Amino acid sequence: QVQLVESGGGLVQPGGSLRLSCASSRSIFSIYAMGWYRQTPGKQRELVATITIGGTTNYADSVKGRFTISRANFRNTLYLQMNSLKPEDTGVYYCNADLGGSSSAWGQGTQVTVSS
Repeated sequence: QVQLVESGGGLVQPGGSLRLSCASSRSIFSIYAMGWYRQTPGKQRELVATITIGGTTNYADSVKGRFTISRANFRNTLYLQMNSLKPEDTGVYYCNADLGGSSSAWGQGTQVTVSS
């Protein structure tokens, strides 16, 4: 199993930037896909961005051009650079690791609040 710990959330004004980090308890070299999801009260958790072991990325339409997902395998860390933040980006952001088959791991989440 793997433990994931997110960090980097906080309060930011509209138009600002944040970088989220997700530290893994073990090597992520062999983890095929990792991603970021977010959840707001009353809504289902939604995909924000994913990245495969080969570096292929996928983004939700709402964040394309503003967010960048990356993975530093040598640091066992996943990142999400968020620029031009909007109030609708507010939510709890979760890190996910696809461990294969039906197995996956989730972090505990980090709160992002975009407000003036």
